[in-house]
Amino acid sequence: MLLVVGLGNPGREHEGQRHNVGFMVLDALRSAEGWPEYREKHNALWTRGECDGKAVVLLEPQTYMNLSGDSVQPAAAFLKAAPADIVVVHDELDLPWKDLRIKVGGGHAGHNGLRSIMQRLGTPDFARVRVGIGTPPGFGGTGADWVLSRFDPVEKAELGEVVGRAVDAVRRIAKDGLAPAMKHVNTGVPGTKG
Repeated sequence: MLLVVGLGNPGREHEGQRHNVGFMVLDALRSAEGWPEYREKHNALWTRGECDGKAVVLLEPQTYMNLSGDSVQPAAAFLKAAPADIVVVHDELDLPWKDLRIKVGGGHAGHNGLRSIMQRLGTPDFARVRVGIGTPPGFGGTGADWVLSRFDPVEKAELGEVVGRAVDAVRRIAKDGLAPAMKHVNTGVPGTKG
């Protein structure tokens, strides 16, 4: 079983923000696979289905980003999901826009959602699908300002393709396992992975 967590902030006021790309990826995967509508459980929206014969649970914490672990840890305990069974899909400031990477473990790089999950699970050893949102040259605000801003018209036009590649990355993890998925996604020219 794979527990796939999409990070974001709940509420209409946060829809379309860069910080919510994790929600966007899970919504696209659920829709593409025809899985049931989300239900509320573990302070989250969740649903389940099968991806290439592997049971997958999708979880969108509704605790706000900084408390994501308050949803992920109880859900993982309920599902008896070990850290190796957890994949977190999130925005990544340190990757250029449209870049995509899979990694396992490591730090949180200032991402409060990851920090919360690491604190509640007691380990950083879970997989991450990192969706690059970059920071444009000359941007005068803080990282928080950038992640809480909305995609511009050019990015919106490219967002479907980026989300689609992230969906494919999750499918590859479910089908082939982490190492083959990482090899496929993490190689090639930036912005064209997956």
